[in-house]
Amino acid sequence: MGSYGMLAKRAVLTDTPVMVQIQELLRGVKGAVSLAQGVVYWQPPRTALEKVQELVWEPSISRYGADEGLPELREALTKKLREENNLCKSSVMVTAGANQAFVNIVLTLCDAGDSVVMFAPYYFNAYMAFQMTGVTDILVGPGDPNTLYPDADWLEKTLRETKPTPKLVTVVNPGNPSGTYIPEPLLKKISDICKNAGCWLVVDNTYEYFMYDGLKHSCIEGNHIVNIFSFSKAYGMMGWRVGYIAFPSEVDGFAAQLLKIQDNIPICAPIISQRLALHSMEVGSQWVTDQVKDLVKNRELLVDALSPLGEGAVKGGEGAIYLWAKLPEKFAKDFEVVRWLANKHGVVLIPGSPCGCPGHIRISFGGLVEADCRLASERLKKGLEELVRDGMV
Repeated sequence: MGSYGMLAKRAVLTDTPVMVQIQELLRGVKGAVSLAQGVVYWQPPRTALEKVQELVWEPSISRYGADEGLPELREALTKKLREENNLCKSSVMVTAGANQAFVNIVLTLCDAGDSVVMFAPYYFNAYMAFQMTGVTDILVGPGDPNTLYPDADWLEKTLRETKPTPKLVTVVNPGNPSGTYIPEPLLKKISDICKNAGCWLVVDNTYEYFMYDGLKHSCIEGNHIVNIFSFSKAYGMMGWRVGYIAFPSEVDGFAAQLLKIQDNIPICAPIISQRLALHSMEVGSQWVTDQVKDLVKNRELLVDALSPLGEGAVKGGEGAIYLWAKLPEKFAKDFEVVRWLANKHGVVLIPGSPCGCPGHIRISFGGLVEADCRLASERLKKGLEELVRDGMV
């Protein structure tokens, strides 16, 4: 017994998770190959897993740890942030994945009713995090039609003209769902715009090691900037759930308020997962870079598979593990196309609508070894050729 009307509006009005819908679709299609979820095909470093295996019986693994993370892991992360990311004035909190890190930040910085800024195509889970915390005034800015770079001029105008000033601006670099990176000069310009307007900038760096064609990832630091990182993709730790926040040390009260949120959601990230993260870091980031190199062939296969969509339809892929493609104009209902490709051709993608861009699709090239990716590419190309030629028949 009960009433739907008694459920919290902030939950009811939050978008249904697209990955839940995709998982249901996958369960209903026998033999389908997934290019949907943002995962990598590798596991954590073998030596790190072996060390963790030995720790299972250690009593500390089954106890709570410090809310902000194991001291030795935070020390290693502080060193990494300084040496790899040039972040020298940031404190660290370890979280149960980057998604939880983002929710921590939203709860710490935003009140229900605040306005915030994202850029399309945006990361669907970040959008949902705003919705479910009551931050429903979400201003969505455009990306450059050719590069998908966030439109800094639009941002400056919007922050200047919107009253009260939006509380927070967020970007993913390199991008999810687009696979587009933000060049350092543009990132600095966005940062300066936010600083001058008096609002926060939150940068999700989950795919920092996933850069191609000689491009370099960069981070920026300031008392108005919060950076998010993750172990999930880089070290193949999706199911272990470890991310971390790098927040400005000089901002009074930030750490104390962040700890309140942390203590009431996970208390701490799983201890055994934190130990695995630490041992993975000991193997070194070069291990990650070596894995990422193998994804270039996957990207090539899928760019070819998307060729039936025509010249200029495919964007991104400079970083992360994603390509972003525009469907023919008459297929604005992208979820119907995704279902059709799954049922008719046995390949599963993410529709663009949950990312603010109907009529598009996201393709992940990280989750399959090359042989499986080749099979998926063949299916996808055949399906798109049929879609363009005959429609969904």
